Amino acid sequence: MKKLSISVVFAAMLALGPVTTAFATQSAQINAIGVENEYADVISQIGGQYVRVQAVETDPNTDPHTFEASPKIAREIAAAQLIVENGVGYDAWADKIMSASARPNRKVINVQTLLGLPDNTPNPHLWYDPKTMPAVANVIAADLSALQPAQATYFHVNADKFIASLEPWDAAIAAFKSKYGKTPIAVTEPVADYMLEAMGFDIRTPFSLQKAIMDGTDPAPQDVTTQNDLFTSNKVKVFAYNQQVTDTLTKSFLDASRKAGIPVGRCLRNHANAGLHLSVVDAG
Repeated sequence: MKKLSISVVFAAMLALGPVTTAFATQSAQINAIGVENEYADVISQIGGQYVRVQAVETDPNTDPHTFEASPKIAREIAAAQLIVENGVGYDAWADKIMSASARPNRKVINVQTLLGLPDNTPNPHLWYDPKTMPAVANVIAADLSALQPAQATYFHVNADKFIASLEPWDAAIAAFKSKYGKTPIAVTEPVADYMLEAMGFDIRTPFSLQKAIMDGTDPAPQDVTTQNDLFTSNKVKVFAYNQQVTDTLTKSFLDASRKAGIPVGRCLRNHANAGLHLSVVDAG
């Protein structure tokens, strides 16, 4: 195999900057919540000085499936005028708080609903899909405009700037797919699957294994055998490894990939600067 001197670095939030959770006190500020910090980043960029943004799930080591909101978080959500949540069961706890603390004119953006995805969507990491954030940005701008009509132009201009900032990344994704499409890859859990698929990767790891690792359940022995064979038989050219969720099994896959000389790309599930770093190997 001939190694290519290519390092593909894609941020899950692409061109996003860090979340700003406090602004100078202004009576006109809109209280906004991004349940996941990826969405809080977008609110911050579009709302600018006219919003006060809080991100709830910010610890990359927290399991969102078992997350329990503190009384402080419950109060913040109850007071929020705009809330962006992921959906697909990833943050169902937030729905319970909102139901118990109804607020007139509250704007809620459920990304699953926005994208028209069913409840049984198997991969909840929607922010990794390149199509997600432009759609979210436009609705955030519309909802902020409804809450503060005098600043509508400001919000929509910021949304347009945000979406335009993603164009170089979209072009890079398309170029990668055109040149290296169908590159076989193994993964641990489906954190970056949407991005990998957009880039044209052929994900060989059984989804049932990915889901078991994601859910913290015991995978089927045959799935583990299939995954190990991808490494020992050199059936994949790169391994995307979620470095935030690891256990004895995932570490054994990491060891097997290294032993086989397969490059490892590390990805993150939930972080302000979550990224995917891959070194691609050519079959030629």
